[in-house]
Amino acid sequence: MVFGHELNLTKKDVGGAGLTSSGDPLPQDTLQTCLASGAVLLGAVGGPAFDNVPKDLRPERGLLRLRRELGAFANLRPAICFSSLEDCSPLRPEVVRGADILIVRELLGGIYFGEPRTTEGAAGSRVAIDTMRYGEAEIERIARVAFELAQSRRRLVTSVDKANVLDCSRLWRDVVTRVAREYPTVQLRHIYVDSAAMALVSHPTDFDVLLTENMFGDILSDQAGAIVGSIGMLGSASIGGPVALYEPVHGSAPDIAGKGVANPLGAILSVAMMLRYSFHLEAEAECVEAAVASVLDAGHRTRDLAKRGQAAIGTVEMGRHIVGALKENCALAR
Repeated sequence: MVFGHELNLTKKDVGGAGLTSSGDPLPQDTLQTCLASGAVLLGAVGGPAFDNVPKDLRPERGLLRLRRELGAFANLRPAICFSSLEDCSPLRPEVVRGADILIVRELLGGIYFGEPRTTEGAAGSRVAIDTMRYGEAEIERIARVAFELAQSRRRLVTSVDKANVLDCSRLWRDVVTRVAREYPTVQLRHIYVDSAAMALVSHPTDFDVLLTENMFGDILSDQAGAIVGSIGMLGSASIGGPVALYEPVHGSAPDIAGKGVANPLGAILSVAMMLRYSFHLEAEAECVEAAVASVLDAGHRTRDLAKRGQAAIGTVEMGRHIVGALKENCALAR
């Protein structure tokens, strides 16, 4: 309302909600509505009630199918340590101070989508197979996204692989190195995934754009949540297709579901990314991010961010503070 835009919102079931309403983690009506939308904002998809459903009907299968149907091959996960949250990280404030990492994760390939994937044999002697697979074109297109984004940042791409062990990683390193030649102003460095995990917690400010395949990115981006104080602070954008998908990185957190204590900032920062990448509203995106920063600067904390003895506020109250900051600060920015 501050900028005068009107957004038309349509709610649809997916994941566990889709299973409950229609027996499908990605109902056809939901998919068609998403494909016809300007952008998709996704909530958490699962819960313990669905742990024993057939594997093809698990809530996360709906999410994977949705990403594939949308063609969203590039997942962007910013991990920014807000100055007021330096003391919320389990790492020392001087270690995380100034950390600003953009994780660029390939989203439609690798072991999450590779075939064959089977579990065979009788109980007690079963064998499970998952296949990691990447083609040159898949690697090239995600590498280009990383290098393009790095050009407007600090011009450093760190590519994560396990090239000393995996054929997929050797191909990954080969193709990324070739693409890097087209971006002479951007520095490229390669790092093994185990070394990357260690470096993220020992020297997080050494990273700018972190380029990873699907599974490595899934793991390292959750680790980045600890760097910035809470995984509840992480938003994400999945882009590359005609319709982009936005979602907080955290899961459904069934232990706190319905209690009104969840941190909404990951979802709110995902909306900022939606304004930026889908609707090209940069000023509006910056206002949302500035509102989050100002509310945190004022000392407001949800339970995951509050230190021992510090008062915590609930989900709704944090949302109200963000709305208030938007109205106050962004009206001045217009």
